[in-house]
Amino acid sequence: MNFPFTPQPPDWRLDWDTLRDEFHFAGDMEGCPQDPVYHAEGDVWIHTRMVCESLIENRRWRELAPAEREIVFTASLLHDVAKPATTREENGRITSRGHSKRGEITTREMLWRSGAQFQSREQIANLVRYHQIPFFLIDRRDARRTLFAASQTARCDLLALVAEADARGRISDDRQRLLDNITLFTQYSFEQGCLNAPRKFPSDHSRFLYFRKEDRDPDYPAFDDTACEAIVMSGLPGAGKDHWIATNAPDWPVISLDELRREMKIAPTDNQGPVVARARESAREYLRRKQSFIWNATNISRHLREHCISLCAAYNARVRIVYVEAGAAALAERNRARELGAPPKVINRLLMRWEPPDLTEAHQVEFIVR
Repeated sequence: MNFPFTPQPPDWRLDWDTLRDEFHFAGDMEGCPQDPVYHAEGDVWIHTRMVCESLIENRRWRELAPAEREIVFTASLLHDVAKPATTREENGRITSRGHSKRGEITTREMLWRSGAQFQSREQIANLVRYHQIPFFLIDRRDARRTLFAASQTARCDLLALVAEADARGRISDDRQRLLDNITLFTQYSFEQGCLNAPRKFPSDHSRFLYFRKEDRDPDYPAFDDTACEAIVMSGLPGAGKDHWIATNAPDWPVISLDELRREMKIAPTDNQGPVVARARESAREYLRRKQSFIWNATNISRHLREHCISLCAAYNARVRIVYVEAGAAALAERNRARELGAPPKVINRLLMRWEPPDLTEAHQVEFIVR
């Protein structure tokens, strides 16, 4: 995707009037208050403008390849996109707790609907998700684990650029401390081998166990004792999960939550506890026999996937997530055409929890993006 508002050489001009007219989030940011202790410059829109203006003055940003400049600029523009939805007053102070995570999901949906290319979209969304990490990583007890997890989906050198612009685009007494911590974050990322690439592990199984168990050595070559494979499908309704199964694994046994709902006469809007319980018991039967199988459900969030993955891990199964995605227009058309297609309100509810999988969750993640 071409991001037309990214400033270009030689003048690096920012057209704020056109940008504000083009995007609704600018109006939402105007007038959204911030804690004056950390943002004496004013509301979220003032801060966002200062952040972007600081970024385009940064020589290291200007020297990036054009595609990378677009990614970092867009992430900087959207880094606080969820503040209007999360800002509230607590004990006389203004807070926007949770805006980074909410911003990731908002950014993802916005760029998906605009037709952004998948890899660029996900890099931008995850830069938004992790944009505060360089401020505080050095003080965290789990600093290395947090860094390694972030590096799987967000390039740490680009993350440092977003964080630096965020720090310089504000008026606060702690700005220099933030900038010092960003420098330490960059140095630490380099030392740990994940400044501009995901942190590597000796094997898929070593990585899988590292992110599932505390205090593991990331360089330990874990013995692979997996006995079977579980394929966990993930994707919005109508994305093409059933088609992938029919084409790529037609002989595999499938645990389908849609089929179980039909058998048990339970509507998608009813309590899903009995459906999930039946599915988990079926999975246990396959796992006890060390038989590979497919778990077919939307599994649109990390939380939903974890229910199945933790069960599989307990039985030493190798976990492969197959994520299937279609464009916004194609997805809507498919659901209108399907007999049991999901209505728009169901899709919109799922989009509020939309987290594509990453390699902190499974031995392997396969992306099928159409």
